Amino acid sequence: MTAVAPEAPWEERVQRAAHPLAYPALRSARHRPVVRVPRIGVVVSDAAVAREVLLDLDHFSKVGPGAPSDLWTPVLGPSVLLNMEGAEHAALRRALGPLFAPRAVRELVSGAADGGGVLPDLTRRLAAGETVDLAAAVTAQAGAVICGMVGLPPTDDAVRSAMSAARTITGMVRLHRHGLTRSQVARARAVLERLTAPARAAYDDGDPATVPGRMRDLGLSQREAMGAVGAFVLTGTETVQSFVPRLLAIAHDTGWTGRLLADDAQVRRRAVEEGLRVTVPTPAMLRAVRANASVGGVPVAAGERVVIATVNCCRAAGGFDPGRPVDPAVRHLWFGAGPHFCLGMPLAIAQVDAVLDALAAASADGRVPVVGRRRAARGVLVPAYRSLELRLGSPGKETT
Repeated sequence: MTAVAPEAPWEERVQRAAHPLAYPALRSARHRPVVRVPRIGVVVSDAAVAREVLLDLDHFSKVGPGAPSDLWTPVLGPSVLLNMEGAEHAALRRALGPLFAPRAVRELVSGAADGGGVLPDLTRRLAAGETVDLAAAVTAQAGAVICGMVGLPPTDDAVRSAMSAARTITGMVRLHRHGLTRSQVARARAVLERLTAPARAAYDDGDPATVPGRMRDLGLSQREAMGAVGAFVLTGTETVQSFVPRLLAIAHDTGWTGRLLADDAQVRRRAVEEGLRVTVPTPAMLRAVRANASVGGVPVAAGERVVIATVNCCRAAGGFDPGRPVDPAVRHLWFGAGPHFCLGMPLAIAQVDAVLDALAAASADGRVPVVGRRRAARGVLVPAYRSLELRLGSPGKETT
């Protein structure tokens, strides 16, 4: 009998709380590389086959029935990376590229940390012996970054409003539905209109100190800029607020917290990548079949939907083990592949590093954060903890 990975019980709770119907359906398909699942689509659970689909732009597209375009075009409009293909997609990606260069994302995250004060407060409270809710702290930090992107000062009210708006929209998405209902689209548009109002003003002002202002300088139209802001706000923030608490929970459950927060950049990077593989920030990716093709030997017809079960592809290697060699087919698969590889990955990693730096600073005296009570979040797009309590334990100890 295969041993259960130490992190598995809580990871299962988190996944099932977010998607009580779709997650079991996807996991039931994990023993076959490709299988049709009623109401969901042609499910791919093999990493090599998944990568082939993502790279085959002639037969599989993000635009079409059951693809991301069905979900996001009615809300964000037609000109966002999530729902584009071909030359227009490549041109917009090139235009946005400078905003996600390493220096640019570090400045954005650093400005959010300084303005919001969330991470310095996290360090101070932990070092003082308090118990903190890491999920709440990371949510506030992600909200501060949203404020930086849309041109709002990161006050408490602005951060809470931004995160609430983003969750309202992403919480409507369900894998077994091919799109949002009319009433959901109307509600999502109204919420996004309020959220991006400061971004439109910043774009009109053209201030290069703001993200929308820089987008204008880079030659993006207002429609393109607002679509890009909306897309990154909706898809990027939940990734960060989901991942960091889950990473700390996994490190706690596997005895890795000390090494994760130690002053060794290579060990941290490997642990973060392994944490991303286990948590799988994008549990599934959708593609529409453009022309008759074969997926892992299974014929598919134009108009069908292919669901890449990233959660199956990435977790097939087993439990959390940063020392395990990386399968090239799996590496970074949770961020996509080819022309649609996640442009916002550097921003997400910069936010993760900022939180880990804050935790490491609190642990400078040798005390290691330990996890207390935790609760899984329900009604979210990306599986997450609703709350995760942290406190500093005795030096050298990683158990509660």
